[in-house]
Amino acid sequence: MVRSTQLLHPQRAPAAPRPAATVLLLRDSPQGIEVLMTRRSTTASFAPGAYVFPGGGIDAADAQAHGLSTRRDTQSDLHLTQAIAAIRESFEELGILLARRADGSHASAEDIAALDRQAPFAPQCAARGLTLAGAEVFVLAHWITDRDLPRRFDVPFLIARMPEEQEPEADESEQFEPLWIRPAEALTRHEAGHFFIIFPTIRTLDRLKAHDTVESVLNTCAASEEPLFTSCPRAGLLNGAESRHMEHEAPFGELALVSPDGQINHELGWQTERPVPLLKNAVRLTAPNPGFMTGPGTNSYLIGDPTTGYIAIDPGPAEPEHIERLWRAAGGDIRFIVCTHSHADHSPGAPLLQALCANKPPILGLPSAATARANSHFIPERCLADNERLALKNTSGETQHTLRVVHTPGHAANHLCLVLEEDGLLISGDHILNGSTTVIDPPDGHMGNYLDSLDKLAALCDEHHIDFILPAHGYVLGDLRLSPDNRSAPLEGGAKAAVQHLKAHRLAREAKVARAMQAVPHGTMDDWVKLAYDDVPDRLWPVAKRSMLAHVERLQSLSGFNL
Repeated sequence: MVRSTQLLHPQRAPAAPRPAATVLLLRDSPQGIEVLMTRRSTTASFAPGAYVFPGGGIDAADAQAHGLSTRRDTQSDLHLTQAIAAIRESFEELGILLARRADGSHASAEDIAALDRQAPFAPQCAARGLTLAGAEVFVLAHWITDRDLPRRFDVPFLIARMPEEQEPEADESEQFEPLWIRPAEALTRHEAGHFFIIFPTIRTLDRLKAHDTVESVLNTCAASEEPLFTSCPRAGLLNGAESRHMEHEAPFGELALVSPDGQINHELGWQTERPVPLLKNAVRLTAPNPGFMTGPGTNSYLIGDPTTGYIAIDPGPAEPEHIERLWRAAGGDIRFIVCTHSHADHSPGAPLLQALCANKPPILGLPSAATARANSHFIPERCLADNERLALKNTSGETQHTLRVVHTPGHAANHLCLVLEEDGLLISGDHILNGSTTVIDPPDGHMGNYLDSLDKLAALCDEHHIDFILPAHGYVLGDLRLSPDNRSAPLEGGAKAAVQHLKAHRLAREAKVARAMQAVPHGTMDDWVKLAYDDVPDRLWPVAKRSMLAHVERLQSLSGFNL
């Protein structure tokens, strides 16, 4: 876990989220699903002027009205309370009543007209012989308002079919201008600047547009009482403009590391001119070598501080300007240079960096194996042992930052990772990337070793409480999913979840390779790649075949696998 003393910014406690509920009322149309939306007051304290779904805070009376509502056998008390709150808010804001009469028919216009929107809701319904339709309201998604906002809500996005023969009528105080709109149209109008909607609404509509009918949505949500997704987004700056991201998106982990309390102060735009502080003792500088295989470029890292000097990790290609920027970012005080492996975008810059340093820090790593390609030749000045520790000490001789060496063959035979023990950071080289899976290219690459190394890293995540991974390509990784019992706490620690997800992805791909080989037992690599990578654009198949060969070799080595 990251030491609070290494965080870049003073932390503040985010506002406590208030329980609320909102409901997407849906109907079918000849053009597809339509959802009922309404415009919030321009003086509202939260999202003024935005188009939203009806909803609001949960009242104590909602939990006391369970006996006045229908209920599914699997519906929890919490979900029923949320459904009742959404039913009440829909009535108060839009005059829509999700309730049934004694004969099973929907509440009528006469029933709705007889009820007072300002009076206690559930008792009025009961007095008129109406039963709330809580069993007909399902959980679609669960949103917790971003940590940076002063007013926050913990709110399920529920769904229900619009009752027949009812028409929305806004209360003209909180909500205005109700309209039916297709999700895709709402998104298009928003992108054109004509329909203001906020981030959770955008992402929910994006999920909804994949369904053609209301029945399809209801069946999907009815399959489980749990939301299809839960999110508490994080925000940063992208070229100076605010940019919000969900847990599964590439920048989320980096935002969680740099601004755990949600302050919007981290620039996400990729550039190669300036070092990017991630912590006080961790700085990234991206080399100017963007491309298909390198993404935005190779990430070089500096670990340390001005009192201890720095360890430079992966100086990158032999780009003199990049090397000089890395040297300047460390104030010239580099104690060790470590290469995670010998590939041409990681190690060739090491001698150039060493030459700039007055103290000539040693170049450390593992020598390239005989199986390495010619352009990946690398011999360190000293070989690093597995579990060896590199320590940086302050002027008083006290160790401040410790990197543990972890041998991780797989992507390359001489690949290693590093763990910053005091702060629970895994510096993963090319073993784990953000935005793509690394290529395993035999003979230097080996799929069996790669998977074993993932298991080794997963165990280290537990041992060192690692939440974040600093990859050689892409943003910091941190798959911090929220616990249902503590909405501010990670469920399992981000790094281990990311490692396990990566292994599962690799094994799923290997299963597809096996099926392709069995379907075409006398086929070639060209035959198999079409089947095993049918979800990948064919322009990527030449690269995919390199990793597929590693899968084929592993499958052929396993006892019991037959074509």
